Amino acid sequence: MINGLYKFKLTLSSDLFVGSTGTSSEVILWTITELINHPFVFNKVREEINSVVGSTRLVDESDVENLPYLQAVVKETLRLYPPLLVTTRKCRQSCKIGGFEIPQETMVLINLYGIMRDPDLWNNPNEFQPERFLVSSEKQDSMKYKHDEMFTFLPFGAGRRACPGSKLGLSMAHMAVATMVQCFNWEVVGDGGENKAKVNTEVSKGAFIHMAHPLKCVAIVKFNPFDCVM
Repeated sequence: MINGLYKFKLTLSSDLFVGSTGTSSEVILWTITELINHPFVFNKVREEINSVVGSTRLVDESDVENLPYLQAVVKETLRLYPPLLVTTRKCRQSCKIGGFEIPQETMVLINLYGIMRDPDLWNNPNEFQPERFLVSSEKQDSMKYKHDEMFTFLPFGAGRRACPGSKLGLSMAHMAVATMVQCFNWEVVGDGGENKAKVNTEVSKGAFIHMAHPLKCVAIVKFNPFDCVM
């Protein structure tokens, strides 16, 4: 019994770690891609970090709660490029969806990607607009949908079966993106060595949203935190 419990805990810990790190790396990649393609947003994130952190130390995990625009950028990336395109649920009771009768106990696929790009739920759903997550509470009261409260923003699923590694994954994504923005400028390089203004955001075919073309860029140091402690 004890041995079985140990194996269960080990498996659960492994799943949480691997699941959160694997999907987080994709989120970080897509976030940096969108920031490179939107220099104004990139500079706005950097200005927010500088206003909170200053110019003498590296951004810390405790700073993230005071960086709402950074959080909005990551959220918008998750909306456009969720770790999973679909999730599954079992119907607890018979129901009718879109004119179709769904019997009790039927497994259904929920299109998370489709929900988060639905023009009936989102304005300009295919556009990268982090500001949509900075709507004031007063304005949200007059909106038809509150994206943080209704089942419209679902990168990790929802309810009791939502992704258990979401908080760890978000923490990793916030810190990685914040550090990459604070410390480096990024220049995209093409296969022939020429600089390109935009990153190709074509998505590869498959069950996951991977980049069809690898991101090739050069990191140019903007801020070296080690200079401040030496």
